[in-house]
Amino acid sequence: MYQFAYSEVVEESPLAMRTTERNALDRCIAMLRVARDNGAESQEAVEALYYLRRLWSIFINDLKSPENELPEQLRQGILSIGGWMSKEIERLRSGQASDLTPIIEINEIVRDGLK
Repeated sequence: MYQFAYSEVVEESPLAMRTTERNALDRCIAMLRVARDNGAESQEAVEALYYLRRLWSIFINDLKSPENELPEQLRQGILSIGGWMSKEIERLRSGQASDLTPIIEINEIVRDGLK
């Protein structure tokens, strides 16, 4: 499984950081697509949602950090997406939702914004 220590990434240039974030989102999106194909209750879905939760936890923690240099309005917007993502992950895990497409699409939009 693809993993990275975010503390190592933070020391890199902003361009390298965005590339690493984009790569992590690419990995997550690929996992979510496989999960969608195999069903929301599949082992692939469990693994994809776990990875997604960890990834967004990293993003949220970084956005809440006083050292984060993104403009406040952008930070708040991404934090809002992160809150929605957490709720949607929980809905999928609890069986209240079964369509992974919205989560995939939102992550694609976020990934594309990192280019």
